Amino acid sequence: MVIAPAPGGPRAVARCDALGVAPYSDTPGGLYRGYLTPAYGAAQAALADWMVQAGMVVSRDPAANLVGRYDGTDPAAPALLIGSHLDSVRDGGCYDGPLGVMLGVEAVDALHRAGRRMPFPIEVIAFGDEEGSRFPAAMLTSRAVAGTLPAVALDLADGEGVTLADAGADAGIDIARFRDAARAPGSVMAYLEAHIEQGPLLENEGLAVGTVTGIAAQLRYRVQVSGMAGHAGTTSMPLRRDALAGAAEMILAIERIAITDQSDVVATVGRIAGKPGAANVIAGHVDFTIDVRSGDPARRDCAADAILHEIRSIAERRGLGLQLARVHDLPASPCDPALMDLMDAAVIGAGQRPRRLVSGAGHDAMVMAALCPTVMLFIRCRDGISHNPAEHVDPADAEVALDVMLGFIDQLGASFAHA
Repeated sequence: MVIAPAPGGPRAVARCDALGVAPYSDTPGGLYRGYLTPAYGAAQAALADWMVQAGMVVSRDPAANLVGRYDGTDPAAPALLIGSHLDSVRDGGCYDGPLGVMLGVEAVDALHRAGRRMPFPIEVIAFGDEEGSRFPAAMLTSRAVAGTLPAVALDLADGEGVTLADAGADAGIDIARFRDAARAPGSVMAYLEAHIEQGPLLENEGLAVGTVTGIAAQLRYRVQVSGMAGHAGTTSMPLRRDALAGAAEMILAIERIAITDQSDVVATVGRIAGKPGAANVIAGHVDFTIDVRSGDPARRDCAADAILHEIRSIAERRGLGLQLARVHDLPASPCDPALMDLMDAAVIGAGQRPRRLVSGAGHDAMVMAALCPTVMLFIRCRDGISHNPAEHVDPADAEVALDVMLGFIDQLGASFAHA
């Protein structure tokens, strides 16, 4: 008989593990949980049960985010929002996103079991589409909550041609009301997100947790290269307009430009698809993505401009058609200084050495900064691995993170009472 872990950090990790297999994954033998898929619905159902057990009232907002509310003693007080995302990349790990949600549930559960209410309500929110792994735009649902999502951004289709509107209808969501998920200004006092680091710094320094100072600026593009499909055996090399060879040269140029910048600039081609995709046919069309990031927005923009200039030059020289579309532009997002101080105090209160670090990865927190002050807690992950089935978190580190989160909530409650 399998004995479930007691409440706390280890249970949060175990619940993430439980959501890593069918029916909570859309693919057999690995984890992929896309927004508004059957696996997403199943994961929401399981999470809703856990929220209810923790004393929360559960609802789903118009953008299909799951929300658990734990009322405070002051019904007029703005809420502390604790969240992260429930979706995953393809063939991903179990903790990127869900761990922050499960730790939020555990924090509320600890308060509920102790019979405690804070002066303000606490809401745990599980966002639906942080990764952008199903539809070609990330953070749709947190942008809806923050009130920064334009109506035109909802005109999307996934790789199978299913529109966001149709996927929403299948899941019981009316796309016309999607943006009604927006929270009113002043209704949220702060947003707290706990997340695995997705990097090696904490592990290298022997630390379980760290306070995030901010999130790097991001640019993402969709690139379409068109050439001429032809027979692989009868079309001579000088006469070819090979879209895949052109795309390959572009991708190497992207890497070269990022490396030669000699800074924190990173550039990634994470997705590529060639058509018609036959072994004996020259590729006539290639789609790929570009992701450019830096803690310095000006440096990011300079690198992106150099990349786009080089791509256009390669396409012209090779006689290839080219279409470029900017999918999203996310500015650098610093965390709130006062909240970082409270987090550092909570880290010390949990017996840990405080450490501040920047996040190169994007998170829902960078979107939520448009609505309220934000703060993030990073949790050590083995070898810094993420977006990979080898993703691993020590349950003991999750317990430390929970202690820090509870300490932060206490610190926030004390500052709220004296405000």
